Amino acid sequence: MTEPTPQAAAPMTEMTVTRWWFVRHAPVVGTTGRVYGRMDVDCDVSDTESFKALAHRVPDAALWMVSPLSRTRRTAAAIAEQLRAAGRATPAAPEVEPAFIEQDFGEWQGRSYRELGAHGQGEPAHRFWLAPATETPPGGESFADVVRRVGDALGARSARHAGRDIVVVSHGGAIRAAVAHALGIAPEAALAISVDTLSLTRIDHVAGAGRGNDWRLGLLNWPAP
Repeated sequence: MTEPTPQAAAPMTEMTVTRWWFVRHAPVVGTTGRVYGRMDVDCDVSDTESFKALAHRVPDAALWMVSPLSRTRRTAAAIAEQLRAAGRATPAAPEVEPAFIEQDFGEWQGRSYRELGAHGQGEPAHRFWLAPATETPPGGESFADVVRRVGDALGARSARHAGRDIVVVSHGGAIRAAVAHALGIAPEAALAISVDTLSLTRIDHVAGAGRGNDWRLGLLNWPAP
């Protein structure tokens, strides 16, 4: 009886992990009760302890990115200042990535929630406030649109910077969209995710291991103290 020829073990495929560290910008000022979205509003970077905590948590030798809005640049600069104070290497000037900007609320930007009827007052409420993931504000974009543009950028950037740590100072909507893309959840479900100012969220892009490309969630809304 002939012994069966043993099958060769499948070769191990090395995994490449690209870690995305998302920080939501510092609290905005002067916008109480108003939809600000892509408006270039100011932010409060006086919370030194929170910036110290973020500086302690972000990795060295990372690629840094910000959105086109100044509140993300100011937040990144405040973190870099604490890195410098701790004697750690400070990042190069962050790269501006337009895909990580906040949701575009179109004609509603600058208007009060009360005026828009979001809280049951003012003009009749737009369907956006009842089913916001797929509804589009006049002249703006839906949250589902945000998920698509953020997901496209994550895929392209993960391929270009495979194996790197990437720190992105961004916005609540864009960070929720990144988590939705990573977990493969519906945009509507992602709107239930809390993303606080100066919180840290990490998603990892995993390539290899014989199973194609994949994502995993490392941290979600880790608050600064």
